[in-house]
Amino acid sequence: MIALEHGVVGEPTTKSNSEVKPLPQTSPMRQKNVVFLSSCPNAWGGSEELWAGVADNFANANYRLSVVKTHVDRNHPRIQSLLEVSECVEDYNTRHDLWSAVQGRLLPRRWFPQLTDSRKVWLCRFLSRLRPDFAVVSQGQNFDGLDLVDACRSSGVPYILIAQKAADSAWPHDRDRERMRSSYVNAQRAYFVSKHNLNLTELQIGVRLTNAELVSNPFLTPVTEPLPWPKSEDGSYKLACVGRLAISEKGQDILLQALARDRWQSRPVHVTFFGEGEHSDLLKRASDLLGLNSVHFAGFTSDVVNIWKTHHALVLPSRSEGLPLTLIEAMLCGRPGIVTNVGGNTELVTDNDTGFVAAAATVDALDDALERAWAHRSQWQSMGEKAAKSIRENVPTDPCRTLATKIMELMNDA
Repeated sequence: MIALEHGVVGEPTTKSNSEVKPLPQTSPMRQKNVVFLSSCPNAWGGSEELWAGVADNFANANYRLSVVKTHVDRNHPRIQSLLEVSECVEDYNTRHDLWSAVQGRLLPRRWFPQLTDSRKVWLCRFLSRLRPDFAVVSQGQNFDGLDLVDACRSSGVPYILIAQKAADSAWPHDRDRERMRSSYVNAQRAYFVSKHNLNLTELQIGVRLTNAELVSNPFLTPVTEPLPWPKSEDGSYKLACVGRLAISEKGQDILLQALARDRWQSRPVHVTFFGEGEHSDLLKRASDLLGLNSVHFAGFTSDVVNIWKTHHALVLPSRSEGLPLTLIEAMLCGRPGIVTNVGGNTELVTDNDTGFVAAAATVDALDDALERAWAHRSQWQSMGEKAAKSIRENVPTDPCRTLATKIMELMNDA
């Protein structure tokens, strides 16, 4: 538990996972209405699994649901499942009028800040018609949902905030800080996926959040015990780097540069990158440029368990994180993590015990962590077993149900 002076009023349930509370049901005579607002800039993102899972729980408890998100792809499996349980799924990005379309051509650029954002106007009208009892605002980071919050506040809709990531490199300008502060202070609850993200957000807005609480993301690893340790016929050690191929956040370039050093070129260490993203081609070209023969790009896979049937450890060279699901999933499968000291990584990994922590997201620091890991490679299996035990003690078995219950109790108390 974080001390109260750090603004935390609760943490994820851990020790009592076997005792699952029944979901508070809404009355058939007065079905409560909840709207989910997501600022994720992609058709679907890992940050959306939490709110979508919460929405499923609300549907099971007889609540009325509506969804507004950016870039709705109605062919996406998660959108299709939401359409089955929601009254509507609206695309926030397509909500613009002719004025918005032509204003860039007709008006001087100096007028742009004074122009009304038609999407926000549409959302305010939508919320006024819908009259929801509550709004759940999910952010891929910690400030990218402010327009959604503004619409809730303008429409008089109580809301909770979810922040999936806070970056040490993204400090707000003074002119924006008051709006950010007000958005968090006026939320019914502000949920963060790591202590680091909470503490950094408080620094960025200059206030302790007494309404803040820690929650966990859902994971995609249906295992009840660690997987068998992988056997390597050629005696090599296989590392998996799992995540979106996005250098500015995930730092795969750092790992490639570390692996290009002579000692790694001569060791039986193979690294497989699982994932796709805006830097897929760039990273492949960088790997070729550095002459890396022990690196393989396997693309995206949803079969997380299969990754850990054949790989010995996770390596995450991230520049910024929330609390990465890939780390939770690797630990559940009994694999140690080699991670950078960003986001909530060190809230899960104990250095030299359940994994190895690079002091910073730099080539030298990651190289040092990899070197320590190599020196203790005979202990990886036992470290993975410790990691599996530790993660099960610190992450609820059903994070979406846990958060849904919290929000329902907030609504009932309002």
